[in-house]
Amino acid sequence: RAREKMTKGTSSFGKRHSKTHTACRRCGKISFHLQKKVCSSCGYPGAKMRRFNWSKKALRRRTQGTGRMRYMKTLPRRFKNGFREGVQAKSKTRATAAAAEA
Repeated sequence: RAREKMTKGTSSFGKRHSKTHTACRRCGKISFHLQKKVCSSCGYPGAKMRRFNWSKKALRRRTQGTGRMRYMKTLPRRFKNGFREGVQAKSKTRATAAAAEA
């Protein structure tokens, strides 16, 4: 006698075909909840990025230095030269020759 069992396993998994999450516009992960309209990873559309100190690895993944750093990567060189702008750099050979004469 074949009796249907109430099961939480294989037979239940076949019924799962609706999507709860889709791609987030800000972080690109498949973490944007379609009904809540909130990203579970970055917190979009909230203005502040979602981050918690209880997950050190998650902080490492998207901390400063993991992206292009368009502004930050030029700072050490610009600091070394005193943040000069719009002037030609002094020639090193001319500067050393003047120092040798004096």
